[in-house]
Amino acid sequence: MNRTHASTLVAFAVVGLAVGYLGELALVAGGATALVPPISLAVTLIGIGAIVVLVAWPIRQAVRGERSRRVDPFRAARIAVLAKASSVTGALVLGVGIGITIFLLTRSVLPPAGTIWMAVATAIGAALLLIGGLVAEHFCTLPPDDPEEEGSAHA
Repeated sequence: MNRTHASTLVAFAVVGLAVGYLGELALVAGGATALVPPISLAVTLIGIGAIVVLVAWPIRQAVRGERSRRVDPFRAARIAVLAKASSVTGALVLGVGIGITIFLLTRSVLPPAGTIWMAVATAIGAALLLIGGLVAEHFCTLPPDDPEEEGSAHA
């Protein structure tokens, strides 16, 4: 499995930004109130990011040879997939949080400051989930078998 590319994360963030902004615009244009993510969403995103890094830590120890017990390769693959999903989800929700924040800040009448801060907190929580997913992905990466092969692959 290949590591997540930055272009993939940027694409998901841009899609999330468009969904967040245009979704809020459609809600308000339809006469509904703007959707504001609760602070519990940000806390949950941060918690998930921390858990992903924690479950990937034993894989990192096994890859470095610091762990005496063998790690099940299927478990390592599942954790790598979880890490990749976390980074992509973090990028998408980051875009949504930024889109909602931009929507709220561009209104002629600003909503209460707490509302804007909840949207910003969601974006921060999503960014931490994204980072946690990338760190966990790095933990699950095997070193190259032969250092000479790695040098020739980049040439």
